[in-house]
Amino acid sequence: MNETAGFWDHAEALRKVILQGAGVVVGLMCIYFAVMPQLFDRVILAPCRPDFPLYTLFDRLTGSPEGGMQEITLINIQLASQFFTHMTTSLWLAVITAFPIIIYLIWGFVAPGLYEHERRGVGGVLAGGNVMFYLGVATGYFLVFPLTLRFLAGYQLSALIPNQISLDSYIDNFMMLVLVMGVVFELPVVAWMLGRIGLLRRGFFHTYRRHAIVALLIFAAVITPTGDPFTLSVVFLPIYLLWEGSALTVPPSPKAQSQQAM
Repeated sequence: MNETAGFWDHAEALRKVILQGAGVVVGLMCIYFAVMPQLFDRVILAPCRPDFPLYTLFDRLTGSPEGGMQEITLINIQLASQFFTHMTTSLWLAVITAFPIIIYLIWGFVAPGLYEHERRGVGGVLAGGNVMFYLGVATGYFLVFPLTLRFLAGYQLSALIPNQISLDSYIDNFMMLVLVMGVVFELPVVAWMLGRIGLLRRGFFHTYRRHAIVALLIFAAVITPTGDPFTLSVVFLPIYLLWEGSALTVPPSPKAQSQQAM
């Protein structure tokens, strides 16, 4: 009887967490839906304009005249695309904004079932994870997506095939790259968690460093498909620094610990 009651207590607590998280997301979604036209013009479509901060920086570094990149114009080819884009973009922005609250709610559900030593230090890690997530989102928005857009918008298989970028294609790539970079920047947090439960040691990063460099170069090349070495290195460098930083969040191998003790 007690076990059954305990199960339903946990189920009720989980239901409250889900409802609270959904309520936060829906509330934020309504706010974003109301301001989306202004937000869309000033923020989401900003990488289409030649005065975007990254393009201005490149113009100054290369000595090109300001506004060297032409403005990119989007087209809509589906009857309901603008409405559904309005809805889905509001939803995704709500999820991104609510990320710390959702993590806090999940932690509040999980924490009572953990021992004191298991909960120690997790609060700081969760706060750091939130900061890293938003750093990744910012990197995706200000760096990765504009570089990808700039290359692909100007790439032509043939001069007889003009590029006409659809609204759906733009938003899909925008959300994918921004969210992917947010998730990628969680690598140190994931490494810390795996190290804490004993599944990962610092020696792993040393052993597979060469493999990681190759894999990360391929990943950087995929999300920024350009032959420009500077552009590739700009994307690869922060991801590689995340890999090296992740090594510092996990404990050293037992052999290394014993050598340090001696």
